Amino acid sequence: MATINKTPCGTWKAVIRRVGWPTTAKTFRTRRDAEDWSRQTEDEMIRGVYINRSNAERLTVEAALDRYMREVAPTKKQSTQDREVFRVRELVKFFGKYSLAAVTPDLVARFRDKRLGEGKADSTVRLELALLSHLFTTALKEWRIGLIQNPVSNIRWPSPAKGRDRRLREGEQAKLLEAAARHSNPFFQQIVTLGIETGMRRGEILGLRRGDVNLAKRIVILRDTKNGNTRTVPLTKAATQALSAALAHPIRPINCDLIFFGEPGKDGVRRGYAFERVWEQTKKEIGANDLHFHDLRHEAVSRMVEAGMSDQEVSTVSGHKSMQMLRRYTHLRAEDLIEKLDVAMGRRQ
Repeated sequence: MATINKTPCGTWKAVIRRVGWPTTAKTFRTRRDAEDWSRQTEDEMIRGVYINRSNAERLTVEAALDRYMREVAPTKKQSTQDREVFRVRELVKFFGKYSLAAVTPDLVARFRDKRLGEGKADSTVRLELALLSHLFTTALKEWRIGLIQNPVSNIRWPSPAKGRDRRLREGEQAKLLEAAARHSNPFFQQIVTLGIETGMRRGEILGLRRGDVNLAKRIVILRDTKNGNTRTVPLTKAATQALSAALAHPIRPINCDLIFFGEPGKDGVRRGYAFERVWEQTKKEIGANDLHFHDLRHEAVSRMVEAGMSDQEVSTVSGHKSMQMLRRYTHLRAEDLIEKLDVAMGRRQ
């Protein structure tokens, strides 16, 4: 049975002492509120579903996100941490003053609709919701915050982005490489060549260091990959020539181990060559405004499949963990399958 007493400051304090449960207390503005809370809490204890929500009611989303960025974010890749800073900013702007206990599915749905209404892409909003969801999962499982549920799991999420099927069109590769060759920095053409020939991601190429390359064996070792697993990528003759030329760059700084290095930043540290502006200019020059650098990865993986490599062989090169993800990045040209189709159908006659 609950004990309800008036405090010196005029509020009402309810205290519940029940065998098998820790003493629970809460202060209210009116006696009626204290009585209602006491009845509800005792009922939950009887049914064995009571959760002490006091810490969830005290902890704001802003404070929880601050703790998340201090304790959880450092376990992620640096590139992920950098992107999450912007997502946290949007979440704090909307949810910051709410306590964790006050965040409901309806409130999360309002945030989703607001962001979509601002013209944000479905994928952007999904990533923001994913961060918020992981915050609540961490609070529930690791921080032992008294929450009934993860409110983000009970709303409709924006649809995932459809996989791109952009391939290099006829003659486009030659135009792209010719335009890249005219650029003053030879790194640009070499990077584009590696994208087409190996299917490596932009970040993987820019993260290559001299010790990762073995030209004699025609392989590179990728240590900083999207999924965190080290993998070895074989090099075609064109890719080997591109890397050989990059390694022979005449003005390579002695203290820089990056193969494709840029100018020093304000902190004096050299990072990977930033070619985004040049890439955009080159696309316009050859009339391929809809081409993304990541499409070169699609092209490379699709060519591997068209060459007859097995899914396992392709995934070893590309680094895809699942066959489902691999197929999202593989788009075969129907006209390239005609001859195989004729052979397959001819066997049935």
